[in-house]
Amino acid sequence: MKAAKDVIVFPLDVPSPEAAKSLVKLLANDVGMFKVGLELFIRSGPELVRWIHQAGTAKVFLDLKLHDIPVTVKRAMAQVAELGVFFTTVHCGESRAMLEAAVEGSGGRVNVLGVTVLTSVSPAEVAEAGYREPYSRDLKQLVMKKAAMARDAGCAGIVCSGQEVQGIKDAFGDGFLAVTPGIRPYGDGVTEDDQSRIVTPAMAIQRGSDYLVIGRPIRDAADPQAAARAIAAEIKGVLGE
Repeated sequence: MKAAKDVIVFPLDVPSPEAAKSLVKLLANDVGMFKVGLELFIRSGPELVRWIHQAGTAKVFLDLKLHDIPVTVKRAMAQVAELGVFFTTVHCGESRAMLEAAVEGSGGRVNVLGVTVLTSVSPAEVAEAGYREPYSRDLKQLVMKKAAMARDAGCAGIVCSGQEVQGIKDAFGDGFLAVTPGIRPYGDGVTEDDQSRIVTPAMAIQRGSDYLVIGRPIRDAADPQAAARAIAAEIKGVLGE
């Protein structure tokens, strides 16, 4: 069983390697994984990923959300696999072939997660993008459809909101990983940020989430270490450690 802190994925959503390294040093003992996204990877490249590996025991989640023709995704994923990261992402998009190419390119060396529907997206935006009923009305159905495509392509799991994770586990079993962003600790007010489908850490774990991506509640706290430890305590209570 994972320790409570190992469930926490902290996104390094900062523009510079210096700021990222400062956060890694601060939180290395209080989170299980650091997520490197597009902004930071474009600025810092593979060197930062290697530095995080050397900085402690926390794993790396390289969140590039690949989306291209299958052959390009396969080649890109082979390069990602060379970095020794634990998770990486590819958009479920329109094509199962692209997902299969991602899995093939990974060579089993990195866990490929399919991105279903971003937690910033609302039903109205899905409808505006051209999705028909019932998917434009019920995002859970759209997530389930994309999750099935990811599972059939051989992905290790998906990224989905805490509102959909229980259905994912019921349909595909505990072995199909669910990584959940849009997490707000109990007692936090909902602010005008870019997440529209949010849950608390306890709610997400109870519904079956395997890992929780938690950024602002830790990064913006007066004491980020204390905030991370409080979240781990909330998770621990659900896990029954």
